[in-house]
Amino acid sequence: MFNNPFSMVVAIVLICAIAGVLRARFKAQHGIYEDEKGKDIRFHDPEADRLRSEVKQLKDRIAVLERVITDERGPRELDREIEKLRDR
Repeated sequence: MFNNPFSMVVAIVLICAIAGVLRARFKAQHGIYEDEKGKDIRFHDPEADRLRSEVKQLKDRIAVLERVITDERGPRELDREIEKLRDR
């Protein structure tokens, strides 16, 4: 198949082109793009940061609720815990 130099050059160019497309696809999936100088820059999504913060807050609230439900403290302590959740 690769018995002449022309076919070898075509195969090498084709392999490099495929590798470039796969590299660009991988970078795009992970939010990385190149600037004018060819330097890689990671895209910063403020929406993602807001969602991470919200998930953390919800996990904290769930932890408090689990602790309140499983604790065997009195109803007065339960009322305080619920008020803490409302204040957030």
